[in-house]
Amino acid sequence: MQKQKEVVNGRTKSPTKMLTITAALVAINLVLNQFTLAFGPLLEVGFAFLPIAVLGFLYGPVNAGIASVVADTIGFVLRPAGFFFPGFTFNALLIGLLFGWFFYRKTITLGRIATANLVVTIIISLILTPIWLNIMFGSPLFAGPRIVKAIVLYPVEVGLLYALLKNLSRVDLKL
Repeated sequence: MQKQKEVVNGRTKSPTKMLTITAALVAINLVLNQFTLAFGPLLEVGFAFLPIAVLGFLYGPVNAGIASVVADTIGFVLRPAGFFFPGFTFNALLIGLLFGWFFYRKTITLGRIATANLVVTIIISLILTPIWLNIMFGSPLFAGPRIVKAIVLYPVEVGLLYALLKNLSRVDLKL
């Protein structure tokens, strides 16, 4: 029995290759999630969002969303920090869906990257995460340091995403 292959832009997409690349990018996400650059007690720069954005770019919102949920769940099992809270897994799902929605089969521009990152920052970092932390610990919904962190990290994340996805879009990937 022959495996079904999807044809996109005149190229055949192998489900096996897609699953393999997705698994590799989930593994990279898990590794990157362990490493952050700390600048003082309040500011940490992480890079774990990059493989999820690449998945969104390569395979779309559904693949990136599911892979992000899998990475979040495996990450919690490997290195639990407190108790499991499904709100953060929902955040992971939304991040994958949003990156896929903004990048899949679309031209990569600085404006598109900036808009996608702004939407993710506002929805995830400034709205949902404070709600989850309030539910879990009773912390305030609006914290100044969180807003300052989002403002400081925004251009860094946009620059990293733009450099990565623009270079990926220039390469003729046989994925």
